[in-house]
Amino acid sequence: MKNIIGLGLESSCDETAAAIVENGSRVLSNRIASQIDIHSEYYGVVPEIASRAHLEMINPLIDSALKESGLTFDDIDYVAATNRPGLIGSLMIGLQAAKTISYIKKIPLIAVNHLEAHLYAPFLNSETISYPYIGLLVSGGNTALYLMKGIGEMILLGRTMDDAIGEAFDKVSKFMELGYPGGPLIDKLARKAVKKEKLFPKLLAAKNADYRFSYSGLKTAVINYVKNNPDYDINEVAYSFQESAIEILIRRTFAAARDYGLKNIVIAGGVAANSRLRELFLSECRDGEKIIIPPIDLCTDNAAMIAGVSYHYFCRGQFDTLEADVTAKIRV
Repeated sequence: MKNIIGLGLESSCDETAAAIVENGSRVLSNRIASQIDIHSEYYGVVPEIASRAHLEMINPLIDSALKESGLTFDDIDYVAATNRPGLIGSLMIGLQAAKTISYIKKIPLIAVNHLEAHLYAPFLNSETISYPYIGLLVSGGNTALYLMKGIGEMILLGRTMDDAIGEAFDKVSKFMELGYPGGPLIDKLARKAVKKEKLFPKLLAAKNADYRFSYSGLKTAVINYVKNNPDYDINEVAYSFQESAIEILIRRTFAAARDYGLKNIVIAGGVAANSRLRELFLSECRDGEKIIIPPIDLCTDNAAMIAGVSYHYFCRGQFDTLEADVTAKIRV
């Protein structure tokens, strides 16, 4: 049986990426160009700057991915690119590149939901995918909980009502002048805390009537504490903030898993790289519950997850036309 080779492109925010994946799981190459250095002075992503950087990097990355895999365009069976959700200008770069390849090489085009791709990432090179499961997506732009019933079947259970968790990390980091992105910096400081006091309250501590999240109140509590305590211990603040931020993820996620009677929980997105998040989620498991998290290099935006999830659409014959468009936001 012929192996199916897919080329994936990702450009939804501030990483330009190209990857080659075989049969939806075996990663042959996964090339990523980060824009952190470009955006760090702004403490966040500047959309116009991001799209210009994607335009400069997309072709060299495709060439690099092909070279690393030892393949050529003639070996590629389909090309996939993120088309939703994300920054419009950034999305257009990757999708247009994919359309061009599809047209010239006469291979199928598949436009990909970035959120579904993230929740597929743990199944690259390792886990065997098994539906249904609870999926928690945590990143700079998303904090949401899904019931994953199958490829293309994701039911939104709850999302943040304000800031995403990664956004809250960045804003707290900016206020304390730590740098960008805030997540890794706060994670590092939190590990140095000695007293490990709980300085901030639980989030949405009311009875679990739903699976919503909220981070604006916690962000404000940190800012007020720092303003009112000029001699604050930065390690303790980082620790307490991180504990509160992760605690609501654990509470909501395990509530959903137990309400739906599911044992498998997939956590994906950039914040899934947080060391304390991984530790606390694993410690909460009971009665056969299993936490599935991608390797660190597959937590942040990458193209391997795009090529991987697209394999299943290829096998179904679900292709997109050259008229496919990009969308900043989607309704799930």
